[in-house]
Parts: sequence; structure tokens; C-alpha cells
Amino acid sequence: MGRFTSLKVAGIGAIAGILGLSCLSQVAVEGAAEAAPTSPSRPEVAPVVPVLPLTPQTRWPDGAIADDLLWQGDASAAQLRLLTAIAHSLSYLDTPAAVTAYADYPVPGITRDRVRRSLQRFRTLVLTSDSPEDFHAAVQREFALYQSVGNDGAGTVHFTGYFEPTYAASRTPTAEYRYPLYRRPPDLEQWREPHPTRAALEGKDGLQGDRGRLKGLELVWMRDRLEAFLVQVQGSARLRLTDGSFMSVGYAGRTEYDYVSLGRELINDGQVLAEGMTLERLLAFFEANPAALDDYIPRNNRFVFFRETAGGPPTGTFSVPVTAGRSIATDKALMPPGAIALITLDWPELTAGQWQARPISRYVLNQDTGGAIQGPGRVDIYVGSGDAAGAQAGQVNTDGALYFLLLPE
Repeated sequence: MGRFTSLKVAGIGAIAGILGLSCLSQVAVEGAAEAAPTSPSRPEVAPVVPVLPLTPQTRWPDGAIADDLLWQGDASAAQLRLLTAIAHSLSYLDTPAAVTAYADYPVPGITRDRVRRSLQRFRTLVLTSDSPEDFHAAVQREFALYQSVGNDGAGTVHFTGYFEPTYAASRTPTAEYRYPLYRRPPDLEQWREPHPTRAALEGKDGLQGDRGRLKGLELVWMRDRLEAFLVQVQGSARLRLTDGSFMSVGYAGRTEYDYVSLGRELINDGQVLAEGMTLERLLAFFEANPAALDDYIPRNNRFVFFRETAGGPPTGTFSVPVTAGRSIATDKALMPPGAIALITLDWPELTAGQWQARPISRYVLNQDTGGAIQGPGRVDIYVGSGDAAGAQAGQVNTDGALYFLLLPE
């Protein structure tokens, strides 16, 4: 497929956003619905009763707390990854951003202090339990369970996977590497809203950033405009530089605009059919119509800035590193940031060269979000870095359930 043949996609979660495949089902959230005003000229309309994104459960689902990775095979490595993710969440909860997030959190009784205490106690149980049976019994005994209402009000949550991709890049601009990723402007917080549009910042062709307020903020240059855009959708990337070395970039901020999906725009314009929409079809469209990138990319005015992360793990929206297999992205307005959760779903594993799915449960930390991750029925799982993680992330596209664990109030 020409210049798009080697395109490494930024995980199916990013794919879902690019294609416009984010969950379309909406469940009303506390404060989101208002009663229609009454007047003498029309009959009274019953108010819409808002539905909270999480509901307390009186019992644990059968077999829902196995998480065999913690106790089988290389258990110490799995436990270390989980404990590392918990430590990152505890760090986040000490930040002013966490204070602000929980001041506006919609579910009564779920507070920053309660989430912190829950993480600390869960960590203690991981470290001190003598056996899987003792651990599971203590978790069930001590923690209350809150289930996401899902995209249907009955708890159905759609899971996808994302990963940190590897792209070719250059620290200096060349005839081949022309499309920059940009550092965060030092005065971004002082920018007046509405913020500049994408076209105002980098031009419709993505090459005019050095003529405006982004001049001098270039961090690295990429050879393909769509790849540079995908890194913005993903929020992080591992870059293979022209000298053979590697660098990593992570999210450092963005302009305040709603996310607009390239795939959804193509569908709305009648350029492609919604039925059977895939990344391959989207790439095929832009391969056949490369000039269309100058029309469609500027429609997404959300512009993401980056920082070099010195080869460390990618950083999520909450400014803490994400951990492979233990960090998830959710709608940050609905799900408690930094909290520990239990997910159940069919997980793809490569066996004898074939992908096969098996039911699993995993303890994870809510540490990221994304433009396509909207509503209580969407979860994106961070799978890891590199091509192998990307292959597995691309196989995660299934329904399951999401539960948060909290100590009693």
C-alpha cells in the first residue's frame, strides 16, 4: 500500500478513535440530565432519572477474583508489576489534579481518601497473604465491589487494547522527515480560549508550525503526516531515530477541543461505508487520496504536545507511568481516577502461531484516558511497547465487565 504499508498502528484503542468506533450507547450520568421545565401550555414531562456510572454489588461474581498471573508461573514479576502500578496511583492521589478530580466525582461516597486507603490495604494483602486462597478470601471479605453500568445499563463493557508503537523519526528536519511533534508551550496555561485550531497552529498541510507560535518547540520530526497524527491520538510513542538509537515521547498537554475521529468524518461525508469500517479501509482511502489528509486531519482541532521520556515507560493522562497489563484507560469523568479495579474478559494469547482467547480476570489500575474512551461502557487496556504488544493489542476487541474495589466508608 505504498507509503502506508509499514504504518504501525497505535493500538486498537487508538484505532477505535481514528475509525469512529467508540461506543455509541449513552447512559445518563449524575448531573448530565435535567428535567424538562413545565409550563401551563403543555403537560408536565416526567424528569429523566440520571444513572450513576457505578453501582454497588452485594455479592462477588463467581470466579471473578482469580487473576492467576499473580500466583502462577513467574508470580513475583506479576506481583511486582501490580505493586508498581499501585505505587504510581498512590503518587497521583497526592497531586492537586487528584484533589480536583475527586471534588467533582459523580458517585457519592467514592472519595480520594477512600481510594487511597483501598490501594494501601490491597497492597498490604498482596505482600502478606500466605496463599492465593487467603488473598482472595481477604479481598472478598474486606472490599466492597462497584460495577460499571456498561454501555447497556446491564454491565456490558467493551474492551480494546493499546500499546506504545515504534515509528521512524529524526532529531533534525530533512527532506524525508518533515512532520514535527511539538513540545508543550511554556505559556500554554495562559492561552486564551478558544485555543488556536489545528490549522492555525500547523497549517492545513501540517508543515507551517515554524511560522507561528509553535516555532522553536519542535521535538522530533516524522516522515509521514498520518503517523505524526497517530502519535497524537495515542499520546506516546517509541521512536527509532535515523542514527539507530531510540527515544520515547509522552503526553505533555493539549489544546481544549473535543476529539474528532477521522473515520467518522469519512463516514459522515459518504467517502466510506460505516459497515465493515476497518483501519485497512481507512488507510486505503488515504493511500488513494493523499491530498485528503489536508482536509480531514485539520478537522480534529485537539492538538497534543509531547516531552521526551528518556526511554521510560509511557505516561498516561494522569501524569504517571502506565504498566503493561495492569493499567487501563477509562472515561475520566465517570470512573474513579487511580483506583484499583477488576476486569473480566476474553484475553487473546498466541498459541502455536494462532490467536486464541481465554476468559481471564485481572486486577488493574485506572490510570489513563483517551479521546475514543467515552461513557461507562469502554475500557482500553495498556498491553505494552513494541510490535509484539501491538499485535496482541490489535486482538483485544471484546465485551466483559469492570468492577472497582473499595474499602467500606
